[in-house]
Amino acid sequence: MQYVSTRGNMPAQNFSQILLGGLASDGGLIVPESYPKFSKEKLKELSKLNYCDLSFEIISPFADDLEPNDLRKIINDSYSPQIFCNSRTAERCGEITPVVKIDNTLYLQELSNGPTLAFKDLAMQFLGNAFEYVLQAKNEKINILGATSGDTGSAAEYAMKGKNSLNVFMLSPAGKMSPFQRAQMYSLQDKNIHNIAVRAMFDGCQDLVKAVNKDKDFKQKYKIGAVNSINWGRIVAQIVYYFKGYFAVAENIDEEVDFCVPSGNFGNICAGHIAKQMGLPINRLIVATNENDVLDEFFRTGKYAPRTDEDTIQTSSPSMDISKASNLERFVFDLLDRKSEKLKILWETVENGGDFSIDAKTLKIMQEKYGFISSKSTHPERITAIRDMYFRHGIFIDTHTADGFVVAQKLRNSATKTIVLETALAAKFEENVRDATGKKPPIPKHLQEIETLPAKVREIDANLQTLKNYIEKNAI
Repeated sequence: MQYVSTRGNMPAQNFSQILLGGLASDGGLIVPESYPKFSKEKLKELSKLNYCDLSFEIISPFADDLEPNDLRKIINDSYSPQIFCNSRTAERCGEITPVVKIDNTLYLQELSNGPTLAFKDLAMQFLGNAFEYVLQAKNEKINILGATSGDTGSAAEYAMKGKNSLNVFMLSPAGKMSPFQRAQMYSLQDKNIHNIAVRAMFDGCQDLVKAVNKDKDFKQKYKIGAVNSINWGRIVAQIVYYFKGYFAVAENIDEEVDFCVPSGNFGNICAGHIAKQMGLPINRLIVATNENDVLDEFFRTGKYAPRTDEDTIQTSSPSMDISKASNLERFVFDLLDRKSEKLKILWETVENGGDFSIDAKTLKIMQEKYGFISSKSTHPERITAIRDMYFRHGIFIDTHTADGFVVAQKLRNSATKTIVLETALAAKFEENVRDATGKKPPIPKHLQEIETLPAKVREIDANLQTLKNYIEKNAI
């Protein structure tokens, strides 16, 4: 499998070559030259596999330059029941991403049973082990630079803390995450973990990461890599749980299933788009946003108009307080029949502070061929959803998952099964959950005192040179 840039000016490379990087050398996102396609017969075989074996079958076509036995070890080390065992039902730990039936056609897929209680663990555990494997093979070290709106940071840090071959520099919007999210990151004292709180919204953090990646000399000198969902390794690992969720609810391989995905940076649902292109019988991909509804506007109208930091609203689902969805570029690349020049023009417009609109014909293709629809959720709606899920079904959900249920209820087709992807355990957003239910959501025992631990964090302005100076001083 060879990889290219969405903007067309990067030489084709293999998985090991692109794994450690973020943006492509021309500023685009890295994508495979084509997607592998599974036949109906192959899907039947895949439906019988456990999570590790399924991961191997799905990831191996994308990482065919790795020795199969080495890839199996990376996967087995990433998805052991010992790592993913925060399940609501202890005996289901080995399922990794168990599915819970809510009613006749509505389901919740648990994705938050990993060490940081968020779906990001499913990609980060794989990425951390894959990084270590590739770095050891090349006898290299790397400085990881990322930005987080809530859960990416802790998932990356827990997957990579203590590893001698890499440093992690993680940017987060100062004061904009929940106390639990901040504590998960800032309480880590490992010398290779560097938390940097930026006085900006998430998009300001993300812009700094992109700016560093565009400075080719700086990136090369300090061996800058990425763990955000701009990294292809994140996306490929997330494809797996769409297959696992589908197999859990479909009565036969011909049955089409909808997925409803809380979306901010578009990485999670982008993996669903790729799963659909690989032959998984997904009917609709339902994009759920909060009040920061840039993606909702795009999928309803075809207009993509990112907001400024000043126009981005701070909400009770803060991990989705994003107005520039980086991974949307990967989907639009496919939508435009992989015409790099056309895509490059659109994204240069966005990077210069503008917006763009697709025509009516392309909008119809997006909605009908690719199956994308969308809606948004508001704070009162998500609080009601949290309350209803607890008092009707005995299940605590977090605010982002609540966005998913709100939108799923608005757009679901009663004749089609709909799976809502969980984003985090409710414990990460205790205040909102208590407001909704009057109850304190359960916290895994090993994390119950985390908010009392000392914090290790550096706060800076959203200034590129300030960030570069910090990296220069602390890089390995």
